[in-house]
Formats: sequence, C-alpha cells, structure tokens
Amino acid sequence: MEASLRLGRLFGIPLELSYTWFFVFAMVTLSLAMYYFPSHYPLWPPATYWLVGLATSLFFFASVVAHELAHSLVARAKGIPVRSITLFIFGGVASIAREAKKPADELVMALVGPLTSVALAALFGSLWLLTRGINQPLAALARYLGWINLSLALFNLIPGFPLDGGRVLRSIVWG
Repeated sequence: MEASLRLGRLFGIPLELSYTWFFVFAMVTLSLAMYYFPSHYPLWPPATYWLVGLATSLFFFASVVAHELAHSLVARAKGIPVRSITLFIFGGVASIAREAKKPADELVMALVGPLTSVALAALFGSLWLLTRGINQPLAALARYLGWINLSLALFNLIPGFPLDGGRVLRSIVWG
C-alpha cells in the first residue's frame, strides 16, 4: 500500500491515513460547504456552511473507521491478526492478516461492517429527529450522516469483491 500517516491505535490496531485521503477529505468538505448545505439551507451564514461541512466530513470518515473497526474486532475475536486500518482515496480498509478458515466466521466478519453502518444510520437518524426543530445545523449534519451511513451499508452489500457483499456471497457458497 502507498505511504501513510500513522494516527495512533484503536483497541491496539494501528490507524493510518493514506496521503490520498487528504484530497478526498478536502473534496467532501468543499462539496458540502459550497454546494450541498447552501442548496438545502440557503439562509445560513457562510461560516456555518464551512463549520457544518467540516464536522460532517470528520464524522463521515469516523463512520468509515467504525465500519472497518467492526471488521477488525471480529477478525481478532476469531483469532485472526489485524495489521492496521487505513483510510485512503476510496474509503477504508482493514488489513487483516489472513482469511477466515470457516464460512461462518467469514460471514460474521463480512456482515459486521454494514451492520455497524446501519446502526450509525439509525443513531444519526434519531439525532436528526431529536434536533430538527431545535438546531438546524446539527439536524442537517445528522440527516446527511444518517443517509450516507445507510448508503455506505447498502453499497458495501453489493455482491462483488472486494466489497462486503462479495464476502457474504463467498461465505454462503463456501458453506
């Protein structure tokens, strides 16, 4: 894998940022602050677009880390070493030392990431429901993150490699 910046460890697993991630982070923040939020919330002051765009980008990438961390923690629980979690231009990847030896383990490892994304979608959706009439910027952040996490879960369930859905399909065929 390309060069990366080590951020620290989560549950003993190294967390890294590929330098390509900075480009994607900037593009996501820029598109949220200059296009998405202004088109949906035209009365906000410009600084609010940038603050909410930056916060939304950070929480989005934290959601990707949570998705990959779920895969990693299940792999470790199944006795499979995890080298690192890396965020890069196309999202995130958990570098797991080897594949599962049993189809049931592969199935659980594959499903836990999308299930984590669905749980985050529900969490952010609930936050949106609680804040939509009280704090519009927080509600906007929560609404966007709810939908993006649901989209992340559904996209990852497409039955093709290297997506989680491909691993689910393989575990079913294997089992």
